[in-house]
Amino acid sequence: MKIPQQLQHRWPATRPKDWPLEVIPRASWAAQRPTYREAQPAIIDAALERARQKPTGNWYAFAGSADVRPGRPFGTRVAGVEVVAWRDEHHRLCVGPRSCPHLGADLATGAVHGGTLICRWHGLALDGHTREFGWSPLPGHDDGTLVWVRLDQVGGEQPLDEPVIPARPAGDTVGAVARMAGVCEPADIIANRLDPWHGAWFHPYSFTRLEVLTTPTEHADRFLVAVTFRMGRLGVPVVAEFSCPEARTVVMRIVDGEGTGSTVETHATPIGLGPDGLPRTAVLEATIAHSDRPGFRRASRAAPLITPLMRFAANRLWRDDLAYAERRYHVRAGLA
Repeated sequence: MKIPQQLQHRWPATRPKDWPLEVIPRASWAAQRPTYREAQPAIIDAALERARQKPTGNWYAFAGSADVRPGRPFGTRVAGVEVVAWRDEHHRLCVGPRSCPHLGADLATGAVHGGTLICRWHGLALDGHTREFGWSPLPGHDDGTLVWVRLDQVGGEQPLDEPVIPARPAGDTVGAVARMAGVCEPADIIANRLDPWHGAWFHPYSFTRLEVLTTPTEHADRFLVAVTFRMGRLGVPVVAEFSCPEARTVVMRIVDGEGTGSTVETHATPIGLGPDGLPRTAVLEATIAHSDRPGFRRASRAAPLITPLMRFAANRLWRDDLAYAERRYHVRAGLA
């Protein structure tokens, strides 16, 4: 992608192409250029409404692929439905209702032997692929980064055979999945991501010199943003695009600068109502880093050391952004 003319100063000719870092001049947080005039609610609301019209096929991302481990069940709640997931003897994903059909035991407390889930109460065994004793498996999908379940009665859309999965970088990658939950609805999470203008104000420890270059339209439904990722006094300038492949997902993709092709997928999955009667939503954020630099392959071999740092960074951002999303929900619901 060609660098827009108004951003040529971000990539000065004097900076070596093999050196992606630059020193960020010291500046006061309060001295930043205000963005409230550009962050028009009508633009954000229109982008959100277009996103909500995109089909999901009734698929819900509910965990990272690595979270469903061989030899143990994984229990969670998705859109008010209690589900359990595990791996069969061929490491294939199995998903189904979490309640045992015999006397209602929590199958997430069961044991997996030879790929079969066994209820601890009375030994009812489920292979995860066939209907047994009134228990029926649910459609599941493992895309290698995230695991999904299809809930047709909840989603109410035309079912799709597979979830809508964004294009991901090929070649050597390092990936990490972070999960947090808040008191809000999926639309509040998506609206947060469709407001790039808040980045440098709300997350000054991570972003600076943020400029929204283009906003979505019906013909080009994406934000194009120039931003510098900060690491203390050093920064990495990039151009990134934000788009929604389906109603509950926003993808940030680096389209120019260091790490071109890298993506951050933000998936908003409804959990259900909490004890207070208010909705809960889970954020699953999958960061998939890529670089064509020769040294990246060596770095990717150290993924077990790198991925915890990636999750830490994502969780730090989402502690703030969940406060944004929760406040948005409270305002919409008349609770503020």
